[in-house]
Amino acid sequence: MVELVDYSLADGVATLAMDDGKANALSLDMSTALCRGLDRAEKEARVVVIKGRPGIFCGGFDLRVIRGDDRDARERMRDSGHILLHRLYMHPQPVIVACTGHAIAAGALLLLVGDVRIGVAGDFKIGLNEVAIGLTLPSFALELARDRLSTAALVPAILQSRIYDAGGAREVGYLDETAAEGDFAARIAACAKSFFDLDAAAFAETKRRLRQPVMERGGA
Repeated sequence: MVELVDYSLADGVATLAMDDGKANALSLDMSTALCRGLDRAEKEARVVVIKGRPGIFCGGFDLRVIRGDDRDARERMRDSGHILLHRLYMHPQPVIVACTGHAIAAGALLLLVGDVRIGVAGDFKIGLNEVAIGLTLPSFALELARDRLSTAALVPAILQSRIYDAGGAREVGYLDETAAEGDFAARIAACAKSFFDLDAAAFAETKRRLRQPVMERGGA
């Protein structure tokens, strides 16, 4: 079986690297593997980094399952993805999302749940395209967008399914910053190191208090 998420630990930073050899779809197995990585990181690390492979971060839920005839498989995949998003959004440790390329649909939602989102600069496709492909965003996803995207971007980003390159994604709130490919790894490492200056317990509780209202508005 292909290992969908490579877990590595160095200097208190747990890195969860997604790679399914294709679009890094948020399949049931991918979501489950990421949740296992979070379980391990809570025991071993101070900071979590989630990344894709060069050129692709995450292409969203597997459309073959979404549009397939197996309703049970579809529901299990969606449920596992929603559990993952909830966990990441409320994860007690700092979560850095390293956007290595395209981030579409549920891939864009993975950006919205990070504490710091750093993307590789480039002409990548980033955004919530659900309405364009005939899907309705759940309430929690809408609350994530309200929480992290600029107010002016909400209608075009959600209702018009606007897709942005890395620079545009930074401007509207999918990303906090971008870095050139050659500087990307160093910028992720520096960001992770900066969190060690914070009190871990205070960070976790303050994050919970900050984000719990969004969870409640989203029905979680």
